[in-house]
Amino acid sequence: MLTYPEDLIYTNSHEYVRFEPAAAEIAIVGITAFAIDQLGDVVYIDLPQVGSHLIKGDSFATVESVKAVGDIYAPLSGEIVAVNSDLVDQPESIVNDPYGQSWFVKLKVSDRQELEGYMSAQEYRAKVEGA
Repeated sequence: MLTYPEDLIYTNSHEYVRFEPAAAEIAIVGITAFAIDQLGDVVYIDLPQVGSHLIKGDSFATVESVKAVGDIYAPLSGEIVAVNSDLVDQPESIVNDPYGQSWFVKLKVSDRQELEGYMSAQEYRAKVEGA
């Protein structure tokens, strides 16, 4: 059974956002267990560089699996302050801990109001499970 932690914010395109406890302007961005499950065996992940600026809705990363290639979209605008290079070196490890060690980028957020319209864990679960 797939999990959806309650402390995350979820997008329609299956990204999640978690804010750093020690730095409210830093968002951790990754993709959900549902998205990973749909992709299958991941073989390649392309991530942007630190210092890149993202605009909400723009594609910023690519995940390639044996089944498909998928774009990852910026849930918020801001500057990338960290990338998870471990995922580039070992893309298959994404399945082990999607909400912990398998984050994609850390983003210094420009405007937290861009979160409006995103989903809670309960809302996201209902969307992907059809409940």
